Amino acid sequence: MCNAYDKWPQLARSAYESDLNAVSFDNIDHIILVGMGGSGAICEVISAILSKTQIHTSVVKGYHLPNTADANTLVILVSVSGDTVETISVLESALANSCHIVSFSSGGKLQQICEDKKLDHFIIPQVHSPRASFPAFLYSILNVLSGILPTSHSDVVESLDALESLQKQICSDNLTTTNPALSIAEWISGIPMLYYPWGLEPAATRFKNSLQENAKTHVISEDIVEATHNGIVAWEKSSPVIPIIIRGADDYTKTKLLWDLLENYFKERNIDYRVINSVKGSILSKLVCLIYLCDYISVYTSVLSETDPSPVSSIDYFKGLKK
Repeated sequence: MCNAYDKWPQLARSAYESDLNAVSFDNIDHIILVGMGGSGAICEVISAILSKTQIHTSVVKGYHLPNTADANTLVILVSVSGDTVETISVLESALANSCHIVSFSSGGKLQQICEDKKLDHFIIPQVHSPRASFPAFLYSILNVLSGILPTSHSDVVESLDALESLQKQICSDNLTTTNPALSIAEWISGIPMLYYPWGLEPAATRFKNSLQENAKTHVISEDIVEATHNGIVAWEKSSPVIPIIIRGADDYTKTKLLWDLLENYFKERNIDYRVINSVKGSILSKLVCLIYLCDYISVYTSVLSETDPSPVSSIDYFKGLKK
């Protein structure tokens, strides 16, 4: 798994520069992104990028399309395996509603259906596992949908350069105190509580999922604004929960004030915590670098707890029952 993660910057750049045919659609007023698990994380990043436009965007993690889906809706389906039951169900609904459709997988039933129906489908090879395939799929989608997404070429290049810079700090060749991912992994114990701002929710959700899959540990996540209205009260009792703050370089002014208040709150109560700061730059750079760093934290956490990060037998159990 470390070998796969060490190659993320190269995988991302290769995917973005690959010879894939760009697609575009006319008269689109609603974009729906569909994916579960690692594929769902890719959809959430694309949705965050689309939040900069006037197009209504939805992320579906389940079996059903919104009732508003129609002939002016573009449905983007992502399934690394190509056999995700929920994603196939949404594809069938999208066909019934005459939606525009484009899909991405490493093969499987999704590819078969799309080829039979002569729909736009792109085959992206899986790298180790769905979660480790994140950069190959994300940057392939950025490549294919460059005419739709509000991401400039310079934004993408900035994010690729940022990934390469981060790789030097967190890769498995640097098992020293200068590795920020390893340092946080060594500190983690108990149940991590992730606090995040609204704009960085995709990174927090991905961090939660990666810790669950790789380190096989329970994780909680909360939006910082919402947490100060209820969840913060839980700290009035001792707890095995440990707080991790995910801060953005350009967070809203009032959100920055909440971060300062939260840190003071923890210090006054002698609650140990850690802060993960995003890089500066576009929303793409912020999210992909946070996800890269946090994924590596989850891998190091698994190794330190003598847990094999690769197998996900519980997921396989439910997949077998859902077929």
